[in-house]
Amino acid sequence: MPVLPVKGRNDEMKQIMAVVGPTASGKTRLGVALAKALNGEVVSADSMQIYRRMDIGTAKPTAEEMQGIPHHMIDVAEPEENYSVARYVAAAAPVVDDILERGKTPILVGGTGLYVDSLISGRTFAVYSTGWRGKLQKRAREEGILPLLEELHTVDPEAAARLHPADEKRILRALEVWHETGKTITQHNRESQEAPPRYQALTIGLNFSDRRDMWARIDRRVEEMVRQGLYDEIRGLLDSGVRPDCTAMQAIGYKEFVTALTTGGDLDAAKEEVKLRTRQYAKRQLTWFRRNQSTRWFIWGHTPDFAAAFQFATEKAAEVGIN
Repeated sequence: MPVLPVKGRNDEMKQIMAVVGPTASGKTRLGVALAKALNGEVVSADSMQIYRRMDIGTAKPTAEEMQGIPHHMIDVAEPEENYSVARYVAAAAPVVDDILERGKTPILVGGTGLYVDSLISGRTFAVYSTGWRGKLQKRAREEGILPLLEELHTVDPEAAARLHPADEKRILRALEVWHETGKTITQHNRESQEAPPRYQALTIGLNFSDRRDMWARIDRRVEEMVRQGLYDEIRGLLDSGVRPDCTAMQAIGYKEFVTALTTGGDLDAAKEEVKLRTRQYAKRQLTWFRRNQSTRWFIWGHTPDFAAAFQFATEKAAEVGIN
């Protein structure tokens, strides 16, 4: 179902704020400060903080860090569940609408760019419910992917042309959309992109003038997670029946330690791998967020100056009528 626009405190503009940036860049702290100053509530846009019982490794904000500000879209799924961006948007959009209807400012805070962009844009997602996914997966197992790619060429040549035979997941998804909706995935994506955005968002981006400072913050965060009991958190999840191969446990900071803990591997080596993979992830986050030309970037020096970042963000908010 398409997500329809609503009017809130900012009426036609449906104005919200977003605080984005790479991991360990101070998004949580700035988001809370802005919510306190601007009569706001925080809506998390983090694909891992949605999971219950995964607190330390996801850097989930503590009650103390929240400072009494309501936080939404945290602890909304079990680790065993497969959570998707479509499910996130379906759940988060009504939350944002409710905040607006109550005359408050929604402040979207997180580093999962796909979640941020999909929620702001109001992107719709093709539904699937009649079993076509299972049928197509069965055919792929029995026939191989090439006959299915040829079928996609027939119904959606544009999608087929951009998909490699090794990309089985997207080939099956494109065929699934066609069978479920009668529309090609190319048409569905084009319609979504042409639709006006659901919200007008002032996006504040956080980054570092020297990436070595970002790396150092990431390294310190990983060390702090270990000190806080990340190994015990992971053991507890495994002992409760969470499978090591489930989607949630494939996240950076869990997958590496799960492997070490279940095989008797070197935890120190796993810790260094987590640091490396987190730095790589931060680079990908920045690549994603830099695509948005309207983002207002605040660049940290060697030591983050939160007072300056807060002043910068509130000045930008005032310019668009959020105060």
